[in-house]
Amino acid sequence: MSNLIVIDYPDVATAETVRTRLFELQKQNLITLEDAAIVERREDGKIKLHQTTSTTGIGAAGGALWGGLIGLLFFMPLLGMALGAAAGAAGGALTDVGVNDDFMKELGEKMPPGTAALFLLVRQSTPDKVIEQIAQYGGEIIKTSLSTEDEKHLKEAVAAARA
Repeated sequence: MSNLIVIDYPDVATAETVRTRLFELQKQNLITLEDAAIVERREDGKIKLHQTTSTTGIGAAGGALWGGLIGLLFFMPLLGMALGAAAGAAGGALTDVGVNDDFMKELGEKMPPGTAALFLLVRQSTPDKVIEQIAQYGGEIIKTSLSTEDEKHLKEAVAAARA
């Protein structure tokens, strides 16, 4: 089971730096992430999601492949690819993987303008090593799916790593 951790940052650049650092730590097998998305609340109050995976693009590619193969049966592979890509893109756009987009937008509405939040779905981690690597970037843990006691320990560990 994965745990949700949401960290608020003063700007998008810091949140993106932390996300990139977490991906590097994932390559070292110190953390396993199911999703790492950034929600930005722009100065004008609009909410922008920065996802790591485009389900629309993946759906379009898969649809084009299958549409091309089916199109070969009817001697119209290009038409089949075009129709398959359109259908795949539409299906991909309706697919939501990882952290729920509506939940991220709802939390983004409560953030001050100009800030960003990093939403992490953590499957497993080595907390002492991961925290020491990302604590230097600041941020405030604003929401988790951890128990109250585990969340308290996490916040204490982050504060200790910053000190």
